[in-house]
Amino acid sequence: MSDQIAPIDPNVDPYGYLGIISNTDGSIARFQIPPRPFFTTVPDHDPSVFIKDFVINPVKDTWARIIIPREVLNSENKLPLVVYFHGGGFVMAITVNTPILQKFCATLAVEIPAIIVSVDYRYAPENRLPAAYDDCVESLYWIKNTPNELLKKYADFSKCFVLGTSSGGNIAYNVGLRVAGVSEYLKPLEIKGLILYHSLFGGNERTKSELRLAHDKMLPLNVSDIMWELGLPIGSDRDHPYCNPMVEIRSNENLFDQVKIQGWKILIIDCDGDPLVDRQIEFSKMLKAKGVQVVDCFSEGGFHGCEYFDGMKLKELTLVVKEFMRSN
Repeated sequence: MSDQIAPIDPNVDPYGYLGIISNTDGSIARFQIPPRPFFTTVPDHDPSVFIKDFVINPVKDTWARIIIPREVLNSENKLPLVVYFHGGGFVMAITVNTPILQKFCATLAVEIPAIIVSVDYRYAPENRLPAAYDDCVESLYWIKNTPNELLKKYADFSKCFVLGTSSGGNIAYNVGLRVAGVSEYLKPLEIKGLILYHSLFGGNERTKSELRLAHDKMLPLNVSDIMWELGLPIGSDRDHPYCNPMVEIRSNENLFDQVKIQGWKILIIDCDGDPLVDRQIEFSKMLKAKGVQVVDCFSEGGFHGCEYFDGMKLKELTLVVKEFMRSN
């Protein structure tokens, strides 16, 4: 990876890499909070999509960006709906307006093609888990209940997929578990599957890939440990179910009953350059053993979140996601 990807070496200054300062009293301070710009038309630098921003909950300061392929604006055909939860380890002050996220979502929207609703949620440690899960569940009800003309006109609510990257993949999984049993209350929104891309999971016991890539330039162990320390409920360790899904999967035989009843499929994507890959492989095997319909895609090389930075890998990812959505 180039220095452009990680201008601050996370192995030297993990807090600075996360955009925060650790105070002696255990609190944190942020370098800056990104502004919340609201667009009503597409930015000049990206003519392929139309975007518009909407407030979900003004009290929580949560919002969403709707991204529509410009070519569809004059069409009568509706496109599948992808609800996207971005990464950032629950902690980093990333928003849907962050340039790499906007490029990522715009590419997905055009290449699949699909309507993307990219959701912002509250950061930890100011709002520890399950706050992000709560916000993202709320976003699904917002889509269902809000009389949004753009979504009504262009999105096929009967073909909805929940996609998440890194911590967003963790969120997508946990949100899926929450709403699988209340699908009737989300109608006309019908979730067909979950797409978990480089999902941020952890555990007290290190995996071989975590040890092999302990000093990774994108997600070294010291950074992921800080993320969990700041993100989990106070007093929790990395075997909390929010971090380590295997704990609940092993202890709750009925965990996926509603997922199976709904007929959802789960796409799990990772690469062997990601310290988290061994967790994804174990996770995929366990879900299959529990009777969940799983499609997995594990590639060689790469690094955590590499599709954000590599145009060719992003194109490959869109093809995998497109085929998964087409088959559902």
